[in-house]
Amino acid sequence: MQAYTYIEKGKFALVEKPKPTLIDPTDAIIKVTLGSICTSDLHIKHGSVPRAVPGITVGHEMVGIVEEVGSDVTAVKVGDRVTVNVETFCGECFYCKNGYVNNCTSPHGGWALGCRIDGGQTEYVRVPLANQGLNRIPAGVTDEQALFVGDVLATGFWAARISEISENDTVLIIGAGPTGICTLLCCMLKNPKRIIVCEKSEERREYVRKNYPSVLLTTPEECQDFVITNSDYGGADRVLEVAGANDTFQLAWQCARPNAIVTVVALYDEAQVLPLPQMYGKNLTFKTGGVDGCDCEEVLKLIAEGKIDTTPLITHRFPLSQIEEAYRIFENKEDGVIKIAIYN
Repeated sequence: MQAYTYIEKGKFALVEKPKPTLIDPTDAIIKVTLGSICTSDLHIKHGSVPRAVPGITVGHEMVGIVEEVGSDVTAVKVGDRVTVNVETFCGECFYCKNGYVNNCTSPHGGWALGCRIDGGQTEYVRVPLANQGLNRIPAGVTDEQALFVGDVLATGFWAARISEISENDTVLIIGAGPTGICTLLCCMLKNPKRIIVCEKSEERREYVRKNYPSVLLTTPEECQDFVITNSDYGGADRVLEVAGANDTFQLAWQCARPNAIVTVVALYDEAQVLPLPQMYGKNLTFKTGGVDGCDCEEVLKLIAEGKIDTTPLITHRFPLSQIEEAYRIFENKEDGVIKIAIYN
């Protein structure tokens, strides 16, 4: 089968690999019907994910059909249409039982697929700990509607949940890329007083303006003054940093009011500095880290009910055979790209 593979820093390639087989009784084999490219895949390509293993098939955003299950898999059966969680987790350790599945202590736990073991930019993928890592897609929900449930939509839902958003809050979201839009959709479910989106790209601001007209828009250069003008207490009550650019971490805490919550969803290519002397007295609460993707069942229900729709994010579609071109467009942000669907 064809598999898009991490060769070395700066190089991915489409190579021939054998179809995966069951290794553990908790495994499932999934026939990938639709996948996507994530910015995290680019971080692997750029060498900024040290745990990524050369030789692995990349890709962690996918949906598919259950082809085969191990003897201990009871949550899904052969023939089920499923979403695949970006994380694998055991469900039994301290962290899993407390909802911190990103920190699962299983050897397979955390971000494994497309990072430490073969992922989904291919035809078939082996999913460890499948009882936890797979969710059945409800009848009437298409592959495209469900495509982002296991990663960017799970991230947006998690970020909105841990940010403790109330109906009186001014919420600032920095970044209107795919994860930023998913975060916006999930913040909108909380019905805050106002939402401000900060985005440097005119194309992406226009996308937000067109699809979510109630959202206020600003640019990084104008953001701090704009937020002060359009908030009640001299800054945003909740800031969600989803951009991961060189200066957006600083912008996040600068735009927060005293005693606000700053949730850092972004993955950075370089280390960020926490300038405590300048921040002293703001009494900010920071929430950071990888997504705890344990809400996929709830997210799928919201999609089935028509309360979340991420299909407008799919701006391009390519077959797996043309994935090199898809990456080129995505990495260079050409042709108004937001997300790309890769089909088999």
